[in-house]
Amino acid sequence: MSDDREFRLRLERIDGYEFETTFDMEGVKLLILDEPKPLGKARGPNAARLLGAAVGNCLSASLLFCLEKFRVGVKSISTEVIGTIKRLEGGRMRVAKLEVDISIDTEGDEPKRIGKCLSKFEDYCVVTGSIRDGIDVQVSVKDKKSNQLLYDSDLTDELS
Repeated sequence: MSDDREFRLRLERIDGYEFETTFDMEGVKLLILDEPKPLGKARGPNAARLLGAAVGNCLSASLLFCLEKFRVGVKSISTEVIGTIKRLEGGRMRVAKLEVDISIDTEGDEPKRIGKCLSKFEDYCVVTGSIRDGIDVQVSVKDKKSNQLLYDSDLTDELS
């Protein structure tokens, strides 16, 4: 039995570098993609920004799923992604780094349960796991008081 899953989306050029994107999900609105100026007209996010959104959303959803599974009440979760594009050898531009800062506000003090999630949630993010070999993805998690709960170096130290 295969766990393979397929998804589809379609992009249609509207004008210049502007594309209308439709997804294979009923009721989901179309999304306009465009390149920033001067190449495009910046009428929507470009592919690099979508990549950042995909990583940020996947990590946030994965952490939320784990917290809920361990019965940690989550009042709010917000995520900021900072992407860095740089020119590599050969002159090509690439997304070189994504910094993902997740802030959570939980009900009560559940350090043990939260800790279990912090050590596991990144492994379950399909998008981050798929791109991590090519892009440096750094993740941090903070509580509502901006206390650092996790930073990727914590995992590196743990695995050493």
